Amino acid sequence: MNESQSRPLLEVKDLSIAYKTRKGRVLAVEGLNFTVRSGETLGLVGESGCGKSTVAFAIVGFLGQNGRIPKGHIYFDGEEMVGRPQRELNKIRGDRISVVYQDPMAALNPVVPVGKQLAEVLTAHRSVTANQAWEQCVQMLKKVHMPDAERVMNRYSFQLSGGQQQRVVIAMAMLNNPALLIMDEPTTALDVTVEAAVLDLVEELKEEYRTGILFITHNLGVVARVSDKMCVMYAGIGVEKGSAHDIFKNPVHPYTQGLIRCVPKLGRNKEDSVLYPIPGRVPDPAERENEICIFSERCDYVRPECTQGRPRYLEIEPEHTVRCFRAADIYRNKASFEEIKQKSRARDEDLEVEKLLSVENLKVYYEQESKSLAGFFGMEKKQFVKAVDDISVVVKKGRTLGVVGESGCGKSTMVKGLIGLEEITDGEARFLDFDLDKPITKREKTVIREMQMVFQNPDATLNPAYSIGQQIARPIKLFKTVPKKQIRGEVIRLLEAVRLNETYYDRYPRQLSGGEKQRVGIARALASRPDLVICDEPVSALDVSVQAAVLNLLLEIQKRFSTSLIFIAHDLSVVRFFSDDVVIMYLGQIMEMGPVEAIYDPPYHPYTEALLSAVPIPDPDAEQGHIRLSGNVPSALNVPEGCRFHPRCPRRHQLPEAGAVCAMERPPRRELKKGHFIQCHFSTEELRNMEQLTEEQTTAAG
Repeated sequence: MNESQSRPLLEVKDLSIAYKTRKGRVLAVEGLNFTVRSGETLGLVGESGCGKSTVAFAIVGFLGQNGRIPKGHIYFDGEEMVGRPQRELNKIRGDRISVVYQDPMAALNPVVPVGKQLAEVLTAHRSVTANQAWEQCVQMLKKVHMPDAERVMNRYSFQLSGGQQQRVVIAMAMLNNPALLIMDEPTTALDVTVEAAVLDLVEELKEEYRTGILFITHNLGVVARVSDKMCVMYAGIGVEKGSAHDIFKNPVHPYTQGLIRCVPKLGRNKEDSVLYPIPGRVPDPAERENEICIFSERCDYVRPECTQGRPRYLEIEPEHTVRCFRAADIYRNKASFEEIKQKSRARDEDLEVEKLLSVENLKVYYEQESKSLAGFFGMEKKQFVKAVDDISVVVKKGRTLGVVGESGCGKSTMVKGLIGLEEITDGEARFLDFDLDKPITKREKTVIREMQMVFQNPDATLNPAYSIGQQIARPIKLFKTVPKKQIRGEVIRLLEAVRLNETYYDRYPRQLSGGEKQRVGIARALASRPDLVICDEPVSALDVSVQAAVLNLLLEIQKRFSTSLIFIAHDLSVVRFFSDDVVIMYLGQIMEMGPVEAIYDPPYHPYTEALLSAVPIPDPDAEQGHIRLSGNVPSALNVPEGCRFHPRCPRRHQLPEAGAVCAMERPPRRELKKGHFIQCHFSTEELRNMEQLTEEQTTAAG
């Protein structure tokens, strides 16, 4: 083996990164070490603010004018990157090193066709003609499984779905066969089915091109699936590194243990397991004390020596190192996570549960405006986007209804109709004996107080001109939740409940991170102490530790006040943990619904099966089913005839006699077990025979 084959493709050695601020120099990363070899994936893991993205920017020389590297080295293919002239870096970036960012729209120009942007990557680094570049781009789009690649080349980025945009960015990154691919949270905003396809693609490209990959994420399930090695970062410092298998099976650093305990497992629910969030938060770089263990304030194992100096790396196994004073003790006396978890409250199954919200045959349609002259003169048949089409559900007092489905399935539209932000076209919805047929501006004050919502995007709901305290206090004043003199104390209590302290009272939304804004949104929704809280993807943008704290908070509120919840999410492991009942939606209709334990045990609807197969499991040894859906969710303007899922159903062609029926007739609504309904032409026995693929996954996850 020659030197180029034996040395790492990327070596980060004793790396420190500092920024010049008004408060002076601030260390964002300190003493970081890791390596990436060709054909190997390193998962870089940690909460927001730990410095993961900063490391990626440092590797490609994008730290900005106020960023610098005061100490350490970055070797790429044996050559130093620190201090390298910009002209040389420009030749390497996009050619031998490529980056895929979290938001594909940040990397794509909305006014330039996709094909032109792709071709520019080749013409800037290769001596190829425009026609050759165009053809190579089409071929690369096909390699990333882009449907209709030739036409996509002529489209603009805003004409593509989120998953398609991310595939374009990955294709752009792979065009020049880079030696190193840096992926910064590339699947965070994607549906679980699209995420699974993107991760499959990453594995395919790594195998084909022997690309080294630095994969930055906070999703431990994704890390377990794609990574060969892991480096766990906390507050700018690498605290544990080793093989992904070793770290998941035997996490030693208290922070790594805490991250893993924060993740709900697909086979567990709130009745037989507990999430343990890490107390406190990642300290701001300007607040970090250099003379103590940086994690000591949040650590369950803290001892006096932890506050008297910085720990050094300790190798507890070959290539498994930990930066902790107590690493040896923890490793020698390792205990199963199950031994330190406690059983949550038991539910009385015989208790008669009261209906809080009843929805029957709900429809939310949008009229499609015609641009033709015939439509203008009323001679053209009206067309409607059937966002929600004939849905019936019940939410019981003190229980949680989980709503699952891909983007475009009508989940958010359904709850916006219930909350009064969208007009209900047809059907009946009753809440606390009130009809929900009026828009929110005309509803009774009682209904508004008792039905609150946490939105997916907190920026759209927070007023930038008012402080956080004022915005949380407003519903308290409006609904007189507490006496006037106690309002500030109630606001502070709510802030602390969502892991924000009193200092946030006078801050403004622009001074908060995305995760902090979401926690403010949750605190404000709880301010009126409502009977029903509707949560639209409330934890999708949060770190796992904050996510665990928020889920625990919602459970605590539910237990204390018997609050009912509608919980929309694309992460089925979170829904499995958090929900009592589950609804699986596809293209405006319910494919399957029932108690959570029934939904996650076979037999499944083929769509449910595909969703379960796509869930990343935080266990590198898990045997996971492999079912991938082709294409995207069809338009709700022109829904397929028959079963709406049949064009993408991976099971339809296995039973030809049923396949024809699937394309022509709407499937019946059948009850498999008590309270467990499914909308499918396949019989219960036929569905039961299809269970093997996801049964292995569910067993492994449990």
